[in-house]
Parts: sequence; structure tokens; C-alpha cells
Amino acid sequence: MSGKDFVEKDYYKVLGVPKDATATEIKKTYRKLAREFHPDANKGDAKAEERFKDISEAYDVLSDEKRRKEYDEARSLFANGGFRTGGPGTGSYNFDFGDLFNGSQGGGGGGGLGDVFGGLFNRGGTRQAQPRRGADVETEVTLSFEEAVDGATVPLRMTSQAPCRLCNGTGAKSGTTPRVCPTCVGAGTVSRGQGAFALSEPCKDCRGRGMIVDDPCPDCHGSGRASSARTMQVRIPAGVQADQRIRLKGKGAQGERGGQPGDLYVTVHVDPHPVFGRKGDNLTVTVPVTFPEATLGATIEVPTLNGPAVKLKLPAGSANGLTMRARGKGATRKDGTRGDLLVTVEVVVPQHVTGDALDALEQYREATASDDPRAALFRAAKGA
Repeated sequence: MSGKDFVEKDYYKVLGVPKDATATEIKKTYRKLAREFHPDANKGDAKAEERFKDISEAYDVLSDEKRRKEYDEARSLFANGGFRTGGPGTGSYNFDFGDLFNGSQGGGGGGGLGDVFGGLFNRGGTRQAQPRRGADVETEVTLSFEEAVDGATVPLRMTSQAPCRLCNGTGAKSGTTPRVCPTCVGAGTVSRGQGAFALSEPCKDCRGRGMIVDDPCPDCHGSGRASSARTMQVRIPAGVQADQRIRLKGKGAQGERGGQPGDLYVTVHVDPHPVFGRKGDNLTVTVPVTFPEATLGATIEVPTLNGPAVKLKLPAGSANGLTMRARGKGATRKDGTRGDLLVTVEVVVPQHVTGDALDALEQYREATASDDPRAALFRAAKGA
């Protein structure tokens, strides 16, 4: 991103958020747009890919408190495309913002906004471009239920800005090299005295890069940066929760001029399981039992995820909805231990009863006719 983008691009408009949007609102909007326009979800759609780049660039600035402040100040200061120094009777000097910042992107050289402010207020602004951290990258992955519980290594395809591979970030066509700018002698900036101020501004001849590209690279057109797609194997830890956001430090976009790479943020989605559910570190399962088992008690077998069945003792007189616990049969925790398997009992009522079973139930009903399960309900209702 060039300094000129500080004025020409309205990053708030790109993300569709107001200028006073909070960091949380900006992040939420960015994640929604990134999912919608991600190249993996719009294969072959050049417009979607370009939109994704604009969204990522806007978020890269607005998500960083310091850069957002610089951006807001720059747009306010240079809103009219120019800047004047001096006062009445002293003359004035006017320079064009586009000339000031145009071309200060890519490869090397100085010319950042901090250089201009440093020279303007005589703070000894640097004359060399500083390393710049790479942008953070957002992506998503969908795991099976088993993979989320036990962990998995998955391939992730990502698109981000990186040094152009054809020219290795120089911006020059293969077989040629940039030459040192004779005006600024490679510094990328020139100093001009104006009244009480010493103004340091990007060199107009090399546009702040310190080097002049006579024969630009056909891929990056001299910028030294290009869109790069790569696939990497990422380990998703065991016990990850659905919609959890994982940070992988240093796995984002490459930095510029030797800067550190950004981070990779992976949002994890989990497919449902036909048998098991999940509550935190515990797994859940519903097990049907017969009426005699619930009434008389029994030892029942219960399935586990990716393991042998376990036997649990069902107490006599168990009510429908009773929950029992199989310890250590749940999801893996961060410390390597496992949660529990929560087993909920569901008493099965036969739909059709015939023969000896019907006769036995009729006898049971006659034997328990005096036991009205609703008697207490009516007593409580009358006493209310």
C-alpha cells in the first residue's frame, strides 16, 4: 500500500462501516466480507478476488490502532490534495499529495508518512524505509466431529500479497536490475528548506523507492508485490470448539523489506455427528432403554467415540431423562486429559404390544391400579 492510498482510498467505505466504528465492529464486518469474497469460495471470479484484496487492505489499516490513527490524520490533513507551509509575507510552498506519496509502495526506499511528519517538525525523520510487518490473514476450515475432538492436520489454501516471484521483489524485468536514483542517491527522500521548516519528502524521480526501474516486471508492473496463493499444512489442536478462532503466529502474509510475517487466523467449523453431541469438554449421547430395564435396573452397554463400548449400571426405578457419566470418555482438553461422556437415558415405549407381553401389561396395570401417579398433582392444584 502506498502513502497515496491514505487519501485516495476510503477504507471505511470499503468495509461499509462508519468512521467511529469500534475495533469489534470492524473485525466482525471484515470476517463476514472475507468469507463472502474469499477466492476459495469464488474460484475463477477475478472481481471477487480483487474485492477480497481491497477488503484485506482496508482491514490491515483499520485493525491496527496506530495505523488507523495515522490514516485518519492523513486524510484530514491532506483532504484537499495539498499542503502549505509558511505564512503571510513569508511566501508559501505547495506540493501535490499524489507526487508526495505516489510510488512509495513495494521493494525498498523510504517515504512513509512518518518521514514527512518527522522532517516537517524537525524530529529527525528517517531517510530509509523501515521493515513492515505482513498483514494478518483470515481463513476457515471445516472438520469432522472426530477431527475436532482428536485434532487433525489439514491443508489450507491462502491468498495474500508477497514479493513478486518473477522479479524477487525488485520490480525489474528478469535480466535487468533497478539503478540507484541519481537525485536522492538511493535514500528515497530529499530535504527542502522552507522558512523555519526543514521538509523531508519522497524523491519525485524515484517516487520514494530509492531505485529507478527502467524496464518494469510484466507481472507486478514495477511494484515488486504480487498476489500469492499457497497451500500449507496446519495442525488443528485436539478439543477445538465449533466456530473457535485459532491464531497461528507468523503464518500470515510475508512482511516487506525484511519485516516479520503477519499471523494466520483460522475459524473452525465442525460437522455434526449422527450419535454424539458436545458440551464443552464433555461428549453427550442419548441411549434408549426398555421399561423393564428402567424399572428393575440393568447393566447397559454404551458406545464411545472411536473406542470400545463401556458398561454402565442403570439403577432400578430410573426415570426418563436420567443422565449418567462415563469418566474420561469425552473430548481431549488442552492439558491432554479428557472430559466425560454424559449418557442420557430415554425410556422406549412400545408402539404395538401383543400376546404374552400384552397380558403381562394388563396384569401389571391391575396390580398397580391403586398407585395414581397424578394424585399429588391434583392435591397440589387444590391447595393452590
